[in-house]
Amino acid sequence: MTITKSQLEQWQQHAKAYLDRAGIILSPAEQDQIEIADFGLGEFEQTGLALVVYINTERVCAKELIMFPHQTCPEHFHPSVNNEPGKEETFRCRAGEVYLYVTGESAQHIAAKLPAGRESTYTVFHEIILRPGEQYTIYPETWHWFQAGSAGAVISEFSTRSTDENDLFRDAQIRRMPEIGE
Repeated sequence: MTITKSQLEQWQQHAKAYLDRAGIILSPAEQDQIEIADFGLGEFEQTGLALVVYINTERVCAKELIMFPHQTCPEHFHPSVNNEPGKEETFRCRAGEVYLYVTGESAQHIAAKLPAGRESTYTVFHEIILRPGEQYTIYPETWHWFQAGSAGAVISEFSTRSTDENDLFRDAQIRRMPEIGE
């Protein structure tokens, strides 16, 4: 699926409003570079997220992740690339609530709602709930997925180098990099 320029601009403005409410100030250049990740599914408001990359060097990465109410980042992990370990990342909740799921003992009942029609692509259910000021570190090659609560969420991510284009997803239909059309 292709994102239209109109959709891109609308979702970028919506994401910026979430950052504004969280008190996170972006430069004009950063505002113009808000990435919209719809994972090629054409269902951005169910499965997707917006992000701002501040820095991504050979050693470190810092981002803001913006999620709309009940929006889900699908199950994936960060593999080793060129003999370098997969990405290690720390999520720090800045606003809203985040339901994070990682490999481990499954919760009996989870707070998240699995995306309709894609339930079979979610397999890890060890639940961590993050609220503003709380954080959690995900180690390399750990299957994980996350979803915003009813008010959406803003998450700061601090990690080793990000090579998102190499992420592996449980859902074979996912394409990590968005296609933008007219």
